Amino acid sequence: MTKSELLELIANGENSGVEFKRDDVRPEQVAREIVALANFQGGRLLLGVEDDGALSGIQRPNLEEWLMDTVFGQYVHPMILPFYEEVRVEPGVRVAVVSVTQGTSKPYVVRFKGSEEVYVRVGSVSRKATREQQARLFALGGMLHTELLPVSGTGLDDLDLERLHDYLHNVIQDPAVPEDREAWERRLRGMGFMTEGQGGAPIGTIAGIVLFGRRPRRALRQAGVRWMAFDAETMEYAAADDAVLDEALVGLWRDRKGSRELERGGLMERLLERMQPFVSDESSEIADGVRRDRQWRYPPEALREAIVNAFAHRDWTRVEDVEVVRYRDRLDVKSPGALQNSMTVEKMLAGQRSPRNPLIVDVLRDYGYVDARGMGVRTKIVPLLTRHNGRPPDFDATEDYLLVRMYEPVSPARPDTPLAKGPS
Repeated sequence: MTKSELLELIANGENSGVEFKRDDVRPEQVAREIVALANFQGGRLLLGVEDDGALSGIQRPNLEEWLMDTVFGQYVHPMILPFYEEVRVEPGVRVAVVSVTQGTSKPYVVRFKGSEEVYVRVGSVSRKATREQQARLFALGGMLHTELLPVSGTGLDDLDLERLHDYLHNVIQDPAVPEDREAWERRLRGMGFMTEGQGGAPIGTIAGIVLFGRRPRRALRQAGVRWMAFDAETMEYAAADDAVLDEALVGLWRDRKGSRELERGGLMERLLERMQPFVSDESSEIADGVRRDRQWRYPPEALREAIVNAFAHRDWTRVEDVEVVRYRDRLDVKSPGALQNSMTVEKMLAGQRSPRNPLIVDVLRDYGYVDARGMGVRTKIVPLLTRHNGRPPDFDATEDYLLVRMYEPVSPARPDTPLAKGPS
C-alpha cells in the first residue's frame, strides 16, 4: 500500500471494512476487530491511527511479532493468516496495515479467559453477535444445516404421506415403503425429514415441512413465496397481481397408463401457473388448427431454474419470504440470505457449487427440479436469457439476499424449452 492510498483510506474514515486503533491496546481488543472483519466481508485494521483519524504512529516494539504470535496465535480462532505491512506516512511515523479476507471457516471467535465470543461488524462498530447472527454464521460456515432444525408444533400429520409415498416408491424406488405410523416416523427421522423432539416425540424438520408439508406456512412462516406483478417500473403503483402462495415444494405425481402425470403441482408449478399471464402472451394465430401458441418473454427453463434456486439455497434462519416480482421491464427473483460462506457471484457464474441446504437440493434433484450437475446458473439461466432476451441477467449479492434480475426482450420470441418437467 502506498502512502497516498493509506492517507485516502484514513480520510474516508472508519466503515464496515476499515477500523482504526492505537497499537497500545490489549490483545483481546485487537482480536475482536479482526474476528468481526473476518465474520463479515474482510477488511483492514490500521494500527497507529486514532479514532478521529489522527496519526499516533506505531509505538509498540516488534509489533508484527506480537500480532502474529499473541493476537492471531492465541486469541483468534480458527487460524487466520493476515497480510501485514507498514507504511511510512511522515518522518518517524509509521502505520501498520493488517488486511484480513472474508473468512471461510465462520464463525471466527475470540478466545479469552476460558470462553469464546463471536463478534460481527455493524457499520463501523464491532459488536457481540446476537443469537440469530451466530446461527447465520454457523450456517454460512457449513457447521449448521438449518434445514435439519425442528419446526415446533409439527408431527407426522403435518406431512403429506401421499407425496412421501410417491417419493420413496416411484422417485427413489425404495423397495420397503413404511406401512404404519411408527415405521413412517422411524424412516423419516433417518432421512432427515423428522427429528426427535422433547420427550422423544418425532417432530418435523424444516426440510421435511418445506418439501412435503401439507400447509408449510402454517408451521414455518418463511415457507412459501410472495408473488407480485406491476404494470410499471416500480412498486409505486397498484399491483396487477399480489399473492402469497403456500404449498409443498415438490408436486404429487401419479402413474397412469404407464406414464407419470402431475396430479397436484408443488410450489414451483403453482407459482409458474400464476405468473404465466404476466410473463407470456398468447399468439394471435392458431397452431395445428386447434390451439394458440404461447410466446414467452423469458425462457421458461431459465425462469424455472432461477425460482428453484431461490428456494433450494435460501437461508432458513431468516423469516423473509422468497419474492418474485414482475415489473413492466424486468422480473426480480429474491432469495433471503447471503451467499454461502466464501461463495461470490463470480464463482457462481464460473460454475462453483456450495449448497446451503444439501438435503433439500438432493430431493429436488431426484425430482428433476434441480440441474443434475448443480450448474444451472452457468448452463441455463445466463445463456438462455442472453440468447432469448439479448441481455444476460444481473446478480446482486448482499448480506441479506441474492437478487436475480431478468430483463424483458424488445420483442418476445418463443423458446424451445418446456415450462414444466416431471421427475424421471
